[in-house]
Amino acid sequence: MAAADRLELVVVRHGLTAWNHERRYQGQRDIPLLLPEANADLDRLRDGFLNERFDAVHCSDLIRCRQTLAHVLSEPQVSAHFDARLRELDFGAYEGKCYEELQDIAGYRAWIDSRGEQAPPGGESTAAMRERLSGWLEDMFTAAGAGKHRQVLAVTHGGVIRELRRRFETIDFWEGSVGQAQGRCFTFIHVQGEWQCSSSSAVPVLENATP
Repeated sequence: MAAADRLELVVVRHGLTAWNHERRYQGQRDIPLLLPEANADLDRLRDGFLNERFDAVHCSDLIRCRQTLAHVLSEPQVSAHFDARLRELDFGAYEGKCYEELQDIAGYRAWIDSRGEQAPPGGESTAAMRERLSGWLEDMFTAAGAGKHRQVLAVTHGGVIRELRRRFETIDFWEGSVGQAQGRCFTFIHVQGEWQCSSSSAVPVLENATP
């Protein structure tokens, strides 16, 4: 199969922030990385990329993703495309709060039970996030085909990766969590005019991980 008919999309979550550490909903708040605490995970991800050659790099425009990208690709081969469509789900009134502060609120429980389909107060539904991600994917695939890209990197957020896993791995949205500075590698093949996901694997490859 020709190289142009196969594409690896490596999608990784940003590193640790103070709000991650405190288990607060961050959403689209522009929270920076928690340094130096985030460095160990970022170093592990950077080491996993040492022999990789990305033909295109995409990144959420929020600072925690920008910082993550700068750390793991200190000498990027191509210019990054910063895109608000790769932002986290907008949690609205729940941003800055933790589960313990919200657990007894009926509207919060309804949001959890709906798997995010019901938008939080002042926030975004998962359907709205799916729509913006679909637009980004379409543009990314178009550029990949035109540029004959073989490997693309995207630095984004946990909710975005959950949605991509739901879409391409057919698992429940809430089951697709990945840790900070971790992600997935989706392999696509171009068949009958469209890109189809043929496999998915963990990034970076963790020690003692099961196949």
